[in-house]
Amino acid sequence: MSLTSLSETESGVGLDILARNTRTILFIQVAGLTLTYIAQIFLARWMGKVEYGVYEFITSWSLVLAIPAGLGLPRAVLRFISEYRVRQEWGELQGLLLSSWQFTLGVGLLLCLGATQVISFLNLHSNFAYRPILLVAVWLVPLQALIQLQEDMARGVEDIPLAYAPSKVLWPILMLGSVFFVFHQTHSLTSLLATKMAILTLTAAIAFQIVCLWIKFDREIGKVRSVYKPIQWMSVAIPLLLDRTFEVFLTQIDILMVGSLLSSGDAGIYSTAAKTAVWTSFILQSLNFVAAPTYAVLHTKNNHRELQKVVSSVTLWIFVPSIVIATSLAIFAKPLLSLFGSGFLEAHWSLKVLLIGYLVDNMCGSVSNLIVMTGHQNKSALVSTFCAILNFALNLLLIPHFGIVGAAIATTSTMIIWNIWLSILLIKHVNINPTIFYSLGIGQDSELHAD
Repeated sequence: MSLTSLSETESGVGLDILARNTRTILFIQVAGLTLTYIAQIFLARWMGKVEYGVYEFITSWSLVLAIPAGLGLPRAVLRFISEYRVRQEWGELQGLLLSSWQFTLGVGLLLCLGATQVISFLNLHSNFAYRPILLVAVWLVPLQALIQLQEDMARGVEDIPLAYAPSKVLWPILMLGSVFFVFHQTHSLTSLLATKMAILTLTAAIAFQIVCLWIKFDREIGKVRSVYKPIQWMSVAIPLLLDRTFEVFLTQIDILMVGSLLSSGDAGIYSTAAKTAVWTSFILQSLNFVAAPTYAVLHTKNNHRELQKVVSSVTLWIFVPSIVIATSLAIFAKPLLSLFGSGFLEAHWSLKVLLIGYLVDNMCGSVSNLIVMTGHQNKSALVSTFCAILNFALNLLLIPHFGIVGAAIATTSTMIIWNIWLSILLIKHVNINPTIFYSLGIGQDSELHAD
């Protein structure tokens, strides 16, 4: 957030700025989700549920492996960029940017090489059916890590279009166009070919974003000497790594375990429910993108009253439209899932169960961002670690008995526990209530209202 908008935030105009930025990110999010959803529909129809399930299975693995490649730096970068810009510590800012790029790319490449060796070793001892596609898919890992890092770099300077247009809009357009061309040339589409297209198109989106980021930061920072504080940065990043691990784990482990315990076809069917349910959270995600730097700045300035005001307003903005979206998805579950093909209709119960978890997530507002942006990432990491273990155990227990509905129950249960637990910690340690109940005026006469 710029210094001008910071002063405006303190004088009560901050919510207007957030509202303007929210309109921008909502447009990008709706466009991105629509493009991604359309791409997934065509992929499912052209590939069939088995090949589509394989593609979703390996894509989920690349997202999970991208977490350690990122080293927790994306969220740490977002927080430190906001702080350094407030304090005008340009040397530290430049050092943070350069070292983050280097660390992420280096660790990502090491993970690729390690994964390649593991896959080759498995293939030596048995005929590993997924070897060809996995050898290609591992190269998605550093790309996924880089795009996450660069999103939060752009968020730190409040450039919403630069943060999300490359990954949410440009990449789906390139991906949809490339697979459309290939399918109409060959009249077939395999999971291996789709993965290759994903790598090429994501590389193009990342390259575009890198150039734009470099130009933007070069103009803002100017000619300064880089200052490196790796111990300070990593002391924040490592707990955030655990926190980020859980968030991605929560959205991907159910697909991975359905594919492992049932079949790749079931993973493809379940993934359509998961991707449809995500529409319920796009308001939450959008406002988190916009508001996170504001949370960090207001906390740094110790402006508790303004922080609670912003949090309560954001929670209201999140929850009201989310109810409408969730209700609509539940009513039209079968028609929506039929877009992927008749074989995907059985995912409608999984979708309805997942919607419950997403509604609770929206009721708790920006709890995850708040706990991190106010410096309590260690507490958040402990909660996330416990919930990740719980989620794995519940999936392992419920999927064999209830199939893909069991995976939805496991994910929803974990999501509810995680949100309630973090809300309690935030109220106790930061004296900020992020829930919809407080935003509606319930409990505002308590001591939480006082600074």
